[in-house]
Amino acid sequence: MVSDSINPNISVDCVVFGYDFKHLNVLLVERTLIGVNNETIFSDYSLAGNHIYEDEDIDGAASRILEDLTGFKKVYLKQFQSFAHPDRLKKIRDQKWLRSIGYNSQNRVITVGYYALLNCKEVTIHPGNRIVKWTPVEKVKKLAFDHNEILSNALDDLRLKMRTSPIGYELLPKKFTLSQLQKLYEVIYDTRIDKRNFRKKIAKLNYIVPLNEKQKGVAHKPAQLYMYSQEVFEITKREFFDITI
Repeated sequence: MVSDSINPNISVDCVVFGYDFKHLNVLLVERTLIGVNNETIFSDYSLAGNHIYEDEDIDGAASRILEDLTGFKKVYLKQFQSFAHPDRLKKIRDQKWLRSIGYNSQNRVITVGYYALLNCKEVTIHPGNRIVKWTPVEKVKKLAFDHNEILSNALDDLRLKMRTSPIGYELLPKKFTLSQLQKLYEVIYDTRIDKRNFRKKIAKLNYIVPLNEKQKGVAHKPAQLYMYSQEVFEITKREFFDITI
């Protein structure tokens, strides 16, 4: 059982990526400071994050924080970096926010960064009493604390990881078309990929399994559906290579 004793010097920040077939989005949490006369002092957004409990490990804290915000228990989570600059919480706005929620604004806080991967079309977020929104990564403005840096580094790590491991399928439905798969890579790497070369490479990957099914309810000619097989990947993973080049 997790205690209610919070460690004031260690936190977890989760970059929740979600894909909607058009954009790679990040889930942002509204942060609004209200004054004594009920006026809004400032309002902005942050990543999903919180401090860990004293008897809680880091991975457990990341899972708890994500579940508290989204309601999901089984989500792909990867730890990618820690952030420990002594001035990371020293901006005036952040100092005001910390004091308003009862934290010692002079504490040095080290945060461990994670990112989660979700398919926006297949999930419903249950944020409790917090206000959250999906925002395309390229349209994110200035965030709280050092969260822009955390987001940028998470994206770099995601791109690197996708060159060596097929984690991108966490962002897709279980059954997908090759066009949807190509679009995913184009969005994440912000590049155009030649369709013919892409499909030649896909044809060599045994763990992308063609199904005897086609799309339904689409205005265009239905395309064949495929699925990712983790079992086949484990057997043939030495064959994995970067399909973006």
